[in-house]
Amino acid sequence: MVQPVDTDSYGLLIEETNSLPEHSTVVARLTAEQLTPFLGTLRVALRDSGHPPTIVGPSRRKAVPLDEAAAIRFALVVSAAAPLTRPIRRLTVIEGVSAMSDEEAYYWYAKTTRKDSGRRALRALRILLADDNRSGITS
Repeated sequence: MVQPVDTDSYGLLIEETNSLPEHSTVVARLTAEQLTPFLGTLRVALRDSGHPPTIVGPSRRKAVPLDEAAAIRFALVVSAAAPLTRPIRRLTVIEGVSAMSDEEAYYWYAKTTRKDSGRRALRALRILLADDNRSGITS
């Protein structure tokens, strides 16, 4: 769902739903300031869902339904990479998730959206994709 900030900028709210409003769960958020690194991934998700890239913008008021596999991948990219502050690490995570097979993306999405262990799974995914030897984990 597009969250307009002003006439030129917007953020995104990514919700998982079964088309009923009472069954919607927020999966990830992107503020207007965070959006730029994710525009390429957003365009791919829109294209894979049969939408033109111009469907999303600050004047949009309705949610944009995405194909399940495209939505899973986009939500996983956002939830894993948005909190990262180092641009090279964020880019590495984005590229890593984008290179995953659908099965891998579904697996990691299921792991990272669990209430009890989702945060640990997100950390594990970030370490797997973009460990910069600062995690304290050695083999």
